[in-house]
Amino acid sequence: MRAVHRPSRRLRARLSSLALPCVVLSCTVLPGIGLAAQSTPRGATAAPAEAAAAAVPRSVRLQGTGVELEIAPRLGGRVLHLSLPGAPNLIKAGTAALAAQPEPKPSATGENIPYLGHEVWVGPQGDWWRFQTVNAARRKAAAQWPPDPWLAHAPARVVEQDEARLVLEGAASPVSGVQLLQTFAISPQRPDTVELAVEMRNVRKEPVARDIWFNTRVHPQTRIYVPVASDGSGVRVRSDTDEGYDGLVSSTADGLFSLETLPPAEGLHGRRGKVFIQPRAGWIAGFAAGQAFLIHFEHEPAERIHPDQGQVELYLDWKPGQDDPGLMELEVHGPYVTLAPGESTTAHEWWVVRRYEGPDRRDAQLAFLQRMLEEAGVE
Repeated sequence: MRAVHRPSRRLRARLSSLALPCVVLSCTVLPGIGLAAQSTPRGATAAPAEAAAAAVPRSVRLQGTGVELEIAPRLGGRVLHLSLPGAPNLIKAGTAALAAQPEPKPSATGENIPYLGHEVWVGPQGDWWRFQTVNAARRKAAAQWPPDPWLAHAPARVVEQDEARLVLEGAASPVSGVQLLQTFAISPQRPDTVELAVEMRNVRKEPVARDIWFNTRVHPQTRIYVPVASDGSGVRVRSDTDEGYDGLVSSTADGLFSLETLPPAEGLHGRRGKVFIQPRAGWIAGFAAGQAFLIHFEHEPAERIHPDQGQVELYLDWKPGQDDPGLMELEVHGPYVTLAPGESTTAHEWWVVRRYEGPDRRDAQLAFLQRMLEEAGVE
């Protein structure tokens, strides 16, 4: 039996609605290099890999009437901006790292570079370095950090680009044994909605077991809601209380999980920890910078998610009063599957952005969220 995960009939109908053109697309490339320069001219001496990397744009911006998005193909297809047109960025980007090291090269001994933004990992985290031959020390230690440098730092080739969408093919990773094909599109029927589609293909000669792992970084003060069971079950909170941090404070009132950014105890400088959630429905909602957003995904039963993970995971590192107050990660795992050589699986997210001019109160935000869910057709 094939292990390929296919979207439901309802999701396939939503996917087909995203095929029409609706956006303005712009890109930034190195001086003198256009998007059409996908091969080295006859007689040139540049190495094929170097020529292909030089032809990859540094950023591509998709903009519709209701949302704008900036993607960095040279950083594996990382998303660096999401907002209403002209509004503040909802995504936390690592501006210092982007300025200091704009052209990373993937390496088996490389460390994580905090570009942040939205990127795609593969799970489970405990297997990141276990099944590879390029770094024996990390394999022996079953290292859980850093993430795969080829997925994070290698340029992604532009496969398709028009006024409606962008398709990027990432590098084949010798660490994870997979290659990612990412599609970004703005819906013509829903101009406030972005679809992200990821296809993960096994590039090894033996089976690999992985899941697709979406990771979206936002500012730590963002108010987040995740639907959970009415009794609060299916939620595991881990507080990381070393290095001067206080633990997490959370609520499951009204069947919605949220993190409360209450000041840390005296003598401590912040709050840090991670939450693993089996959600009641397939969405995460957030409020920040006069905007509300939804991350919608296909809800999966717990048995399809790797036991070390949650379908939804939240990571908070909040340091109030500092120049860099930290971040929050909004993470979604697809089903954990075993792929035969050449086999692939897919996962999707839909991002919806609306203007929110109400007060920063839970009751007001939940009333707005209920209308937003109904209008977006999200259950």
